[in-house]
Amino acid sequence: MEVKMIELPRRFSWLSIHILVIMATPGCLSQSSTGEMAFLNAPDAPVSRCHLRILYTCSSTSVVHVQVLVSFDTGSTSVVFHKHWTCDAGRASSKVITVRFPDWLVYQPDWIIRGSDWVLSCLLRGWIGTAESIQPGRFSLASVTVPLDVQTPLSRPFKQHLLCANWDTELRLRVRRDGMPQCAKENEVASLLSTLYASTGEHYGIIKTFQPFRNEVLERLRVKTIYYPWCAFSLWVLVVKPCSNRLCGLLHHIDSDNNYSTPSLFLTETGKIHVQLHGEAGYSSAFLSPFKVPLDQWCRLSLEIFGRLAKLSIACIDGQQQFIKKAEHMFKINLKLDDTQGYFVIGGGKFTRGIEGYYGPTTYYRTQGLPDDQAEIHLPHIISKVNITGWFQSCRKFKSELFLTAPYTLQRISDTSLDTYTELILNYSSSNSTEQCTFFESLKNPYRHQVAHLTKLLSQKYGRVDAAVVGRELYSLVLRKLTTADSVKVMTRLMPFLLQSSCLGDYRAQHLSSVLYSSGFGVKRQPYKAWLLSLLAAQRDWRLALLRLGHMHHIGDQEVTPDRDLSYAYYINIARQTSIDQKKPTPEQTFVELIRLNDEETLKAQTNENDDLFHWLKLQARSGVAEAEQAMGRMLFWGQQGVSPDIRTAVKHYERGATKLRDPISMYDYAIVLLTGQGVPQDVKRAVAFLRKAREQGFVPAITALGWYYEQFEKDYEKAVHLWEEADAKGHPDAAMNLGVFYSQGLYPGHPADQFKAYTYFLKSAQRGHMNGGIELADIWIHGIPGQVARRPADAVLWVKWASEQNGYLGTVLRNGLNAYLKGNWIMTLIYYLCAAESGLEAAQFNVAYLCELNSGSLHPALVTLCMLRFYNMSIQAQDHAPYALIRMGDMFYGGQALGRKEVSYAGEMYKQAALKNEPQGWYNLGLLVREGESLPFSLLSELNLLHLYLTDTHQLLITLFHRCRETISTEAFLPCTLALFNAHLQSFQIDKDIAIKLIATVSAAVGTLSFIIGLFKRRTAPQQQTSQTSTSSSSQTQED
Repeated sequence: MEVKMIELPRRFSWLSIHILVIMATPGCLSQSSTGEMAFLNAPDAPVSRCHLRILYTCSSTSVVHVQVLVSFDTGSTSVVFHKHWTCDAGRASSKVITVRFPDWLVYQPDWIIRGSDWVLSCLLRGWIGTAESIQPGRFSLASVTVPLDVQTPLSRPFKQHLLCANWDTELRLRVRRDGMPQCAKENEVASLLSTLYASTGEHYGIIKTFQPFRNEVLERLRVKTIYYPWCAFSLWVLVVKPCSNRLCGLLHHIDSDNNYSTPSLFLTETGKIHVQLHGEAGYSSAFLSPFKVPLDQWCRLSLEIFGRLAKLSIACIDGQQQFIKKAEHMFKINLKLDDTQGYFVIGGGKFTRGIEGYYGPTTYYRTQGLPDDQAEIHLPHIISKVNITGWFQSCRKFKSELFLTAPYTLQRISDTSLDTYTELILNYSSSNSTEQCTFFESLKNPYRHQVAHLTKLLSQKYGRVDAAVVGRELYSLVLRKLTTADSVKVMTRLMPFLLQSSCLGDYRAQHLSSVLYSSGFGVKRQPYKAWLLSLLAAQRDWRLALLRLGHMHHIGDQEVTPDRDLSYAYYINIARQTSIDQKKPTPEQTFVELIRLNDEETLKAQTNENDDLFHWLKLQARSGVAEAEQAMGRMLFWGQQGVSPDIRTAVKHYERGATKLRDPISMYDYAIVLLTGQGVPQDVKRAVAFLRKAREQGFVPAITALGWYYEQFEKDYEKAVHLWEEADAKGHPDAAMNLGVFYSQGLYPGHPADQFKAYTYFLKSAQRGHMNGGIELADIWIHGIPGQVARRPADAVLWVKWASEQNGYLGTVLRNGLNAYLKGNWIMTLIYYLCAAESGLEAAQFNVAYLCELNSGSLHPALVTLCMLRFYNMSIQAQDHAPYALIRMGDMFYGGQALGRKEVSYAGEMYKQAALKNEPQGWYNLGLLVREGESLPFSLLSELNLLHLYLTDTHQLLITLFHRCRETISTEAFLPCTLALFNAHLQSFQIDKDIAIKLIATVSAAVGTLSFIIGLFKRRTAPQQQTSQTSTSSSSQTQED
């Protein structure tokens, strides 16, 4: 018979094991020595009605069961169908039954089907057993199970009901229609860019691709308009400088053959707009706008395409003034636009540079023209909030008033330092923080008056100055003042000077101001002003600002939603610069060392030119220790472990290790500087000799370097690739990188250009840790290779982010922060690490939170909490985060500082992640949660491989956690974990004291009884022994007589 739905709660562990057993069972046939059962026409998915034919036989009279079992993600299971009948012994039989699946499992929700549930799995199973059995057991004669494919609720079909709703049901349906779950609607309007992008005028831009519509009607319409386009584009731009090339990219479309497609908009040298469209016959046609794009104004460019007709318009806003220009062009060719082929680029790309300026919200109307409201000009909300043009206008007014008040002319001079006398203008400035927002108003403002006085002093000392010089000197003075500060409150007074320096063009001041406004240290947090200052510095190509914007758009912020394509545009810029910077090391660059301030061993290894460790290494090197020579050369060449870069001295160490010690590593390093001429005159012949000697000693990088020599100097590509293949087989990343370049550019002898082959080598090189390999791999993943490699923008961003964070200028900021920390100057330590932390570097984020924790007495308690919560949270988002940050986040969740209430589940999650990193404190804190009566979730115990303790005695779980804590490799944690484990055993003994007392009493009674019996036995045997001894004595005496 059929039964109604029966709820059968099960543990998730039982369900998982059951499913695994099912997957190992043959699909539709089960045989045993006592019975046989088979489904002859089992369905693939749940259907409303299924006429199921079953073949079965049994050796004794039994009962045949057929059941449909559904499991949910909550861990519970439900039987939605169950039918059984008697099986007579000895003969094979077949039977057809109707299996009915519930509507909520088969159809979408509608006015009759109130709810359509999400289902984890659905099983159709049968077995031969007793009448009372509700599931297959160990003693079932036969069983068979078929898993069914269950679709998500909104992917299921609608049910065609054979009845009409009455008027009250129809009324309720209309009321609830808006609240019913529906599939996500596809929009014909696509946003290419919803925010702002600072363009440096280089080959970097935002890459976007489109997929066919899922909606059949929209897709048919799109396909129909491929050869008769009917669409529109709207783009906001702010041009800062005229285009320095023949064409600068505004918005262009690249097809799968790397050719320009429809549409492609460029800015010309004269400021006009070049519009190029592609025809169906393979030819392109273009026209030039009669109007120009003005500078320093936000303008909306609109392009509408209707068949062969193209309409171009520009609408600009300058304060309260607006102007609109329009142009039309009728093409003589049939146009073609397939937006699913290739990719679109906002800004610069592989084949063209972008504008120097800013891009705003960009919209693509895929199958329609511009909406009617486009006739009115309104700045988008994000442009008004950031207000770049307002900054430009204020700065122009400020500089005009500043330099018109002094009798000197403007001319750029070299950057020189001032004497300490000029610091007086900072020491006596007002501390009224309300003037930060009004300092641009008049020279009567005390802040502006002091800058005018500084400008006058510079003029008197150097004769002629310009705005950039004043900005640099003002920034230097602010840093000097911060060096002697003992509180973050000084930043309130210095912020106006930083803003003035920013206005005068100093990008370092712009970045520092942005960091302070973003973090809220010493000033009121203003995210939009922080964003504005970062955009200004990034547009000037300042590396840390590019990093900050890339990080901000990667993870998102309160004001910004994540945009991987936009994040990639910033990261690829700094990644390419990092590759160039490493080939041209300068004293301003330092090797990036990710040092956390709680790592005492690494801090002890830091040194400098006057430190004992440095002198000891120097002495070891002179004594002929090859490792010491390598360390000295590495530290001096790259500026590692606190040593300032000194390339010439580093080369001397390379030379001594190569010539006197014949060390293969030193030979290789010395040969490289001889080949490139870094710190020593170029000597190719001598370099090759050292490379061959290093190769003879089995040093693999020397093989790759020899291949590079044959490629660059001998132009012998066959010899070069032969050496690179040999080095690649031995796992050298540079060799794989070089082979990838040769395949990409078609330089591999006997082989045409092969982008997929190049991709395999770039992937291999990146996985081996080669920075350029990671950059090239990201470039392929952001564009894709049609038909071979799909786009992977999320992974592409991670690779260029990794490459960007190896930049030497970022390394200098980190080194300055560490040096300030070692000197005890926590304010400057905080400043430097803040600059790197807001740029997304995990180690810097950790250090900022750690500094706030260490200096909690010098900061407001609320600021300490916000600082720790913000930066520890940012730190744990990284791939390789510190367990200590997880512990502190867990403490704040448990203490209520994070969310304003106690959150045990979040705290347990943090401790669990730390424990999985083999951090003893994570195991210890989980034990404390259990000891305080908190219940650990099922999923948490599952990930810790403690699922068997889920419903056991809590003391057994407590003992296991502390035992895991003691088993970690940390020697410092052994004693506290051991004491905690001992205490857990004592608690367990105390709870069971009643049983223990009874056991002791029983044992004592048994021992007492046994002692009494033994004593009685001894008393009985004692007289007999005494009589025996007396008789023996008498006999002896008689014999003597």
